[in-house]
Amino acid sequence: MRDAPKPAAGERLHKLLATLGLGSRRQVEDWIRAGRVQVNGQTAVIGQSVGPADRIAVDGQPVSRTAPPKPRLLLYHKPEGELCTRHDPEGRPTVFDRLPPLPSGRWITVGRLDINSSGLLLLTTDGALANRLMHPSGHLQREYAVRVNGEVDGATLERLKSGVELDDGPARFLTIAPAGGEGRNRWYSVTVDEGRNRLVRRLWESQGVVVSRLLRVRFGPLYLPRALARGRFREATAAELASLSPAPPPRPAVRPNRRPSGGGLKPSRRRG
Repeated sequence: MRDAPKPAAGERLHKLLATLGLGSRRQVEDWIRAGRVQVNGQTAVIGQSVGPADRIAVDGQPVSRTAPPKPRLLLYHKPEGELCTRHDPEGRPTVFDRLPPLPSGRWITVGRLDINSSGLLLLTTDGALANRLMHPSGHLQREYAVRVNGEVDGATLERLKSGVELDDGPARFLTIAPAGGEGRNRWYSVTVDEGRNRLVRRLWESQGVVVSRLLRVRFGPLYLPRALARGRFREATAAELASLSPAPPPRPAVRPNRRPSGGGLKPSRRRG
């Protein structure tokens, strides 16, 4: 494997391609590792920087560096039975089958829902936004409505809140609360702040509890719209997009001006 070239004046390749809306930074890094990205006719490597004059191609197709259109964000009500992959060898339906075509760039999923799960799925044309929303450091909460088979005792709920060991490390529900149900079907509302694969299902399965339905109702500050039918989508509003912007840094405290020495106005004496 070739060593990464010394960084030159320019921008990191994976960051540039994500900014152009071709994919999230993680996806672009995977493309580079797979040899799908070329710079000036040579296979690109992880960590490479590019300048304005460098020619970039993905899968042999030249990449235009014209400014991408204004970022778009869709709220999609994913139904059960659809995959979050772009192409399925078995020909099963995917979420991309229903999305509006783009004149340039591509839709990028913000996280995923497995084929048996439904609910809110965010899709954007902005790779940098997708990367920020998915990055573990953001700790964006995801809220789910979960239907399980049978009653769950209090000790099990406490273990799920305090933390259990999964095959990829410890995990827990931030909150867990009963949400109704009858007979063998019981509903719970749960939240997590990470997007590990099938995390909600695996947490319940670690306690021997079978999940029969899983619906994501919130991602960060965005909720699944009540009027949004399954298989439908709508554009995010300006307010919803603004709610995803990172919080501005706190303003530094302003020290009060000291009273100038001499020549200042003297406070008047109270009469009385």
